[in-house]
Amino acid sequence: MIRLNHVGRLYPARAQAPGGMIRALDDFSLHVEPGEWIAVMGPSGSGKSTLVNLIGCLDRPSSGEIWLDGENVAGLGNTELNRVRAEKIGFVFQFFHLVPSLTAFENVLIPMEIAGRRDAVPRARRLLEEVGLTERAHHYPSQLSGGEQQRIAIARALANDPPIVLADEPTGNLDSTTGRNIMDLLLNVRRARASTLVLVTHDAELASLADNRLVLRDGRPVTPDDALRNTGKSTQAETVR
Repeated sequence: MIRLNHVGRLYPARAQAPGGMIRALDDFSLHVEPGEWIAVMGPSGSGKSTLVNLIGCLDRPSSGEIWLDGENVAGLGNTELNRVRAEKIGFVFQFFHLVPSLTAFENVLIPMEIAGRRDAVPRARRLLEEVGLTERAHHYPSQLSGGEQQRIAIARALANDPPIVLADEPTGNLDSTTGRNIMDLLLNVRRARASTLVLVTHDAELASLADNRLVLRDGRPVTPDDALRNTGKSTQAETVR
């Protein structure tokens, strides 16, 4: 379902080291099976968000291949990348990224209207029912709690029934009780659809429930023992010239 072959990602270092480059991912390879749930952990600067952005076709690798559902997306143009994102990937972020001028119902509806789905309206209603927010359908994001906004974001992520769901710290902006409820919801809908889930989290207890756990440091995978020895230490991506 997801395969990264020797992927690297370099960014200009800017003020930190003029003329240098930040190596966010370094010769990175990964294979995620269809329907698998993988938890991604690591301190700030370890490459977690870079990895999610690359898998989600929001960024391009500097080197290597990225295969999603049998298609190498690393060399695709913008139009084709937009198609892949619309058809194959659902995003759930820490900050909900709902459109403030649209109601909950409209936020869920819009990706399906863009995709031209004829069943967009009844499907949006079903998704709101699935996340338990039918009665809040015509409320705007400013009228919803943080947990309710994240439920809407999950419904929107599932709008086009993507085979891959990417969740980057989906509970990081919520209190612990609400966050646990959101994770229960996300995992339940993932199981019901047999979706492939890549979840970035700092919650070791939650990560222990995943099918597999990936721990990053300096843009590279490390063993669990290495991770434990470095718990709590911030890392900075390597600067190269």
